[in-house]
Amino acid sequence: MTEIVCGAAAVITVFALAAAVWNRRNAKRILKNLDHMLDAAMAGTFAEQDFDESLLSAVEARFAHYLVSNAVSAQKIQEEKDKIKTLIADISHQTKTPVANILLYAQLLSEQHLSPEGRDCAAALEGQVEKLRALVEALVKTSRLEAGVLALHPRAGPLAPMLEDAAAQFAPKAAEKGIALTLAPTDASAAFDPKWTAEAVCNLLDNAVKYTPAGGTVSVEAIPYQMFCRINVTDTGPGIPEAERAKVFQRFYRSPAAYETEGVGIGLYLARQIAEGQGGYIKVSSHPGRGSRFSIYLPRS
Repeated sequence: MTEIVCGAAAVITVFALAAAVWNRRNAKRILKNLDHMLDAAMAGTFAEQDFDESLLSAVEARFAHYLVSNAVSAQKIQEEKDKIKTLIADISHQTKTPVANILLYAQLLSEQHLSPEGRDCAAALEGQVEKLRALVEALVKTSRLEAGVLALHPRAGPLAPMLEDAAAQFAPKAAEKGIALTLAPTDASAAFDPKWTAEAVCNLLDNAVKYTPAGGTVSVEAIPYQMFCRINVTDTGPGIPEAERAKVFQRFYRSPAAYETEGVGIGLYLARQIAEGQGGYIKVSSHPGRGSRFSIYLPRS
């Protein structure tokens, strides 16, 4: 009797081991197939195959259906991006020539023998055309960033050359207004896209010089931290009320107190998009009557 029980136990053990081995191999096969599916999906070469009706294969089948639907969705998104890219290119191309022509004729008109009123009208026309060109360029840049048409390419490097170029662009305008523009020496480095980060810094400098009165100061500095590097643009302008600080980064937002100052309200919005697109962020601290400080935080690596 004992021998029969032992024999039965041995048989059961053998079957159990065989079942475990089979299940393990089957599960390994399923996981291997799923891994191949993911590799094919990432490579863009995935194609659905035939599967049997077992539970594990049903998982494979559902996963395959998910990948197919995801691929279709990705294709539609790419098609929409391509349409937006084409539309932006058309807008940029179609508006560039007429705006340039209007500006040219406005400049030629201002050189003619005009009455004082005519000169004022020509100057106003030229100023409005410049404003329109800046608006179109800002909208095109913003739309390209939002649509993913233009990609940011951050790379590690020193910040000083980019900051020096940005400060040099606004030095004449600051001197014309009697504003002291200073750049603190720095050896800080970060991971950033030089072209687009310069665009963001220039937008901050443009606002700082624009809103700072004669005799004021605008300073630029870069401060390294362990994980981030902070670029500060500080001015001695009128400051921003606390209730408006969260709104200044919204597209087209203009403070009621700044309605007489030129601008379209898109520079800070674009600066925020650029900072966030590089894994950073932007902040503002301000004291009404004592100026503002805008800070761009960029990752060090």
